[in-house]
Amino acid sequence: MYKALVTYKTDTGVTARVEDRDDALLPEGEVLVSVEYSTVNYKDGLVVTSGGGLVKSWPHVPGIDFAGTVQSSSDRRYAPGDRVVLTGWRVGELHAGGYASKARVQADWLVPLPPSLSTRLAMAIGTAGFTAMLALDTLELHGLTPASGEVLVTGAAGGVGSVATALLAAKGYRVVASTGRADAADYLRSLGAAEVIDRATFAEPAKRPLETERWAACIDSVGGLTLARVLAQMQYGGAIAAVGLAGGAKVETTVLPFLLRSVKLLGIDSVMCPAARRLPLWQRLATELPRAPLEAMTTMATLDQVPALAKQILAGGIRGRMVIALAD
Repeated sequence: MYKALVTYKTDTGVTARVEDRDDALLPEGEVLVSVEYSTVNYKDGLVVTSGGGLVKSWPHVPGIDFAGTVQSSSDRRYAPGDRVVLTGWRVGELHAGGYASKARVQADWLVPLPPSLSTRLAMAIGTAGFTAMLALDTLELHGLTPASGEVLVTGAAGGVGSVATALLAAKGYRVVASTGRADAADYLRSLGAAEVIDRATFAEPAKRPLETERWAACIDSVGGLTLARVLAQMQYGGAIAAVGLAGGAKVETTVLPFLLRSVKLLGIDSVMCPAARRLPLWQRLATELPRAPLEAMTTMATLDQVPALAKQILAGGIRGRMVIALAD
């Protein structure tokens, strides 16, 4: 038996409850993991409250990431006692996820944890932190260095934005954090932001296709009008890593930033990120992400609190990272 948060589709919507399940209900997979921690991400909020168009069958166990210890494995790469982390691969959407004390998954979906990371810290990082690292790594592959200039982080008080701010600051970048939360300025400065600006700065369309150049790079989790406005303010040769769409999926802009300033718009997808790229990124997180800001942005919760937290994160009410403890 194992404990899990299970969602059910009803005539009035989706309901969720914690229950004990038989091991026979675990899906197929080569590796059985004893889950110790999971997290609450924006996508989890969608899955738990409504399915978000992501879940195809019920009952369903959500949770798009988890960390724990291998219990058994038919794959030679993993043995009982190995500590592992999983993010992405449509786990928690199409495949039973991490809101359970046990998870059975394909071996290819797992990443061995670097020795310096505990399973709790791995989930303090989670999908959000992995996405932030993937964005920074991609920007650096396209030439970004601390000498390039200011880096803007939009939606900075959220999970991706918080980790991105801490990562960038630790590597010597001058980070400007954009947020709509008036009470988040001190928090973002504690993570390393050199300046905090109101998201209202980007709330109006640009008056002309190209505005004054400012940003060397941007990690954008907002999309919509914000992304369009930032594009008009990019430095020549600058790049934007687009990681989210909290402000909308539609972007109305022109091609002029791309044609006249050689701006690059880089799509960041952590869900299906190739397996070969994942371990180096987790190794970077283990060595480059300072522990103090990671701890400062992390709040602990329990499995039975997830339904309420799911609603809260969709309303923009969660700051930083929310870690769910599964182990007894």
